[in-house]
Amino acid sequence: MKSWYTIRARASGTEVLIYDEIGAYGVSAKGFLAELGALPDDAAIDLRLNSPGGSVFDAVAIYNALKRHTGDITVWIDGIAASAASYIAMAGDTIIMPENAFLMIHDPSGLVMGTAEDMRSTAEALDKVKGSLIQGYATKSGTPDEEIAALMAAETWLDAKDALDLGFIDRIAEPVKLAASFDVARFRNAPPEVVEAASEPYEPAASEPEPEGVTDANTLPDPEHPAADAPSHDASELTMVDTATVRAEAIAHARAVIDLCRLAGQPQMAGRFLEEDVGLDEVRNRLLAAKAEATPDITAAHAQPGRAVPTQSWGDVIARTFKTKG
Repeated sequence: MKSWYTIRARASGTEVLIYDEIGAYGVSAKGFLAELGALPDDAAIDLRLNSPGGSVFDAVAIYNALKRHTGDITVWIDGIAASAASYIAMAGDTIIMPENAFLMIHDPSGLVMGTAEDMRSTAEALDKVKGSLIQGYATKSGTPDEEIAALMAAETWLDAKDALDLGFIDRIAEPVKLAASFDVARFRNAPPEVVEAASEPYEPAASEPEPEGVTDANTLPDPEHPAADAPSHDASELTMVDTATVRAEAIAHARAVIDLCRLAGQPQMAGRFLEEDVGLDEVRNRLLAAKAEATPDITAAHAQPGRAVPTQSWGDVIARTFKTKG
């Protein structure tokens, strides 16, 4: 599973890079929090952000962990800090943003399958999440809750000057080459320069040389594979992974899972399968098992009313769909 973050020791403290979609199709915040918790409580942290956001629950957990950290935290918005990433940025004691970078805030969103009651419950949960996010933005900026709520509802993209005027950042830095190698088309108000830059590969901003004897925690050698046989990967190489391909594959898998569950008459099971990252073979087997448990044993001794009509095996339908979608 690919990592969307890097935490490494530097001569003047610790550098944390979040240069991808937070938590999506990779590790959750659990690994991040474990590494962060292993740092000395008073360690100074430089947090560098270039992210379209991701899991809001992971972001809230990261924000809370950073706020508990007693050491000084400086946040650098290297390209964009959108959605959940903008909330993480608010944990900084000092937030610095280049002139041509962007910070975006919007309402949280989610996907739900189920009954009307399930959907009402999800809507209520999203309202509560928004309230929590508003408090974090307001604490940093001093902007009234009502104004922040309106900015979120409108999906507002702030350049450095706007962000400084509203109190979301503390200082403006010199412009940088704007690069954001991830999908921004899903955002309805993404600035043209961000959309244009989204197709370009990017590298983390240059920082001080790594001190001798310090090893990047994400590039520790695998004892089963000697270092001579395996290429090393620094943070810039990690961030140049074709995330669009990974995301497309994940979306295709999700659609196949949902289609199988619908055909099986068990649409409510799709969310569980996706949460558990179950493969299509396992999805099919578990749906067949669920169908077998739910289907009564009807034999010739229990004649059914009406004219007999030829039927198609439910298992054949699932197998054919699996073959098509898989």
